[in-house]
Amino acid sequence: MIPFSPRSTPIGISGLFLAGLLLIHFNIDASDKPVSKSKEYVILLHGMGRTKFSMRKLGKYLAGHGYQTINVGYPSTREPVEKIADGYLASMADQCRKNGAEKIHIVTHSLGGIVTRQYLQNHLLPVGSRIVMISPPNKGSELADVLRDLFIYKWLNGPAGQVLGTGPESLPNSLKSVKGEIGVITGDRTLNPFFSWLIPGKDDGKVSVESAKLDEMADFLVVPSSHSFIMRHSEVLKQVVFFLKNGKFDHGFEKKDRIS
Repeated sequence: MIPFSPRSTPIGISGLFLAGLLLIHFNIDASDKPVSKSKEYVILLHGMGRTKFSMRKLGKYLAGHGYQTINVGYPSTREPVEKIADGYLASMADQCRKNGAEKIHIVTHSLGGIVTRQYLQNHLLPVGSRIVMISPPNKGSELADVLRDLFIYKWLNGPAGQVLGTGPESLPNSLKSVKGEIGVITGDRTLNPFFSWLIPGKDDGKVSVESAKLDEMADFLVVPSSHSFIMRHSEVLKQVVFFLKNGKFDHGFEKKDRIS
């Protein structure tokens, strides 16, 4: 028998060394299989006058927990809510369906919650889909009542700002109840004392705690945050994922907050 010698093989020592490096570098394993993508999608909708970048941190957090995310900006201050819902949001939902989504969750900030309610007047989400609204003016905005006739308010907020009042004829209060599991998170801290003076009760500087509530919501949570930054609050990130997975919030957070 001829003893084995690397030099007697076509590969040689240098070939074996190179093959070893490749195995280490690429972590080649015959048992490896392609990682399947999640069939649960989350559409992120920013608030009035904001952009998709305001939802980026939340989007990254959701992606880190296995969700496919769609974070697209929309003209919140230039188009009516109905057009945003039936155009932009409908297009995002269609994209999810084309990608094979089994569930289409929606997570919103501020005006995004009203856009979602408008969308659900004429559309349905797949079974098992859930919605988290962050600081939504579900019963209208007291600020809109006071400011909507001012030129600067009209210029900054466009047509959507004109329909967000608290009267029975306002858009938030004229929308029908919608089907689906909906969780609402709002804040009770303010960065604008003047605005808070105009708003009755506890508020986040833009929306009162009571106005954020929705009759058909499955759960409700208040966190110590202001309206403008609540979608980036560390507890909000955790609670959004918890609700999407469980259909309820982790209210142990409230007990810890009271103790501290």
